[in-house]
Amino acid sequence: MKLEFVSYDECKRADSNIRQLAQPTHEVALAAKGITITYSGARALRDVTLSIARNEITALIGPSGCGKTSFLSSLNRMTDLIPGCKVTGHVYHDGINIHEPKTDVQELRCHIGMIFQKPNPFPLSIRRNLEMPLKEHGLTNAAQRYERIEHALTEVGLWSEVKDRLDQPALALSGGQQQRLCIARALALEPSILLMDEPCSALDPISSAVVEDLIIRLREKYTVVVVTHNLGQAKRIADSVALFWFQDGCGYLVEHTPTDAIFNAAQNAITKAYISGARG
Repeated sequence: MKLEFVSYDECKRADSNIRQLAQPTHEVALAAKGITITYSGARALRDVTLSIARNEITALIGPSGCGKTSFLSSLNRMTDLIPGCKVTGHVYHDGINIHEPKTDVQELRCHIGMIFQKPNPFPLSIRRNLEMPLKEHGLTNAAQRYERIEHALTEVGLWSEVKDRLDQPALALSGGQQQRLCIARALALEPSILLMDEPCSALDPISSAVVEDLIIRLREKYTVVVVTHNLGQAKRIADSVALFWFQDGCGYLVEHTPTDAIFNAAQNAITKAYISGARG
């Protein structure tokens, strides 16, 4: 397949109609407007505008280095923790720009949780892994904490597997169980949105399938934004897909469309090449 170079500006112009068609028809859970991210003055991502539909799974795809994880991290201000990182633009959640200085970031991360690429349970018991964040966020009632823990573990399908060993080390769990525990830890805080950065990349195929099934089930109650390099995974689980690309070392959004459209009827040259494997 011959691919002609398409510049960032040409891509923006060519995709204006596609983006209008791709706007979610459901209620918007998150709306990013003109997000630009720099690290120590070097621009890594520019001018991303993207609406995330409530109770849908949005997959962010694209080659390494195109800004997917940076964008994901800006959605609950995890970028604040990166020295030299600056975010401009706006991200609206429930009508509020989360990047306003007055935002309570701890409270924000209760509502918009993050699941990382590798499972990262604390080196504590299974119970303590879920108790700690609940205590930190002010839940002092032990009975209520236990109820939250049981509910969260049940939601991720772990309760029946661990209910008799809650006081055993979390690190003794399998990789897939550890990732589900980390998801349960986020769910215990009762968020409305889950951000997932390649949640299956460190897992074997069987564990990955279990987590994929879980993500699909979570859509019934939560809005999910997931970064993945696995195109098959994006096709299996996502309602819509946003393709990121880069030019001159800076990432940008190529297009955001329903999953069927991007895999079966892609119009953009970069999208066609990336989906077909001609570029990557």
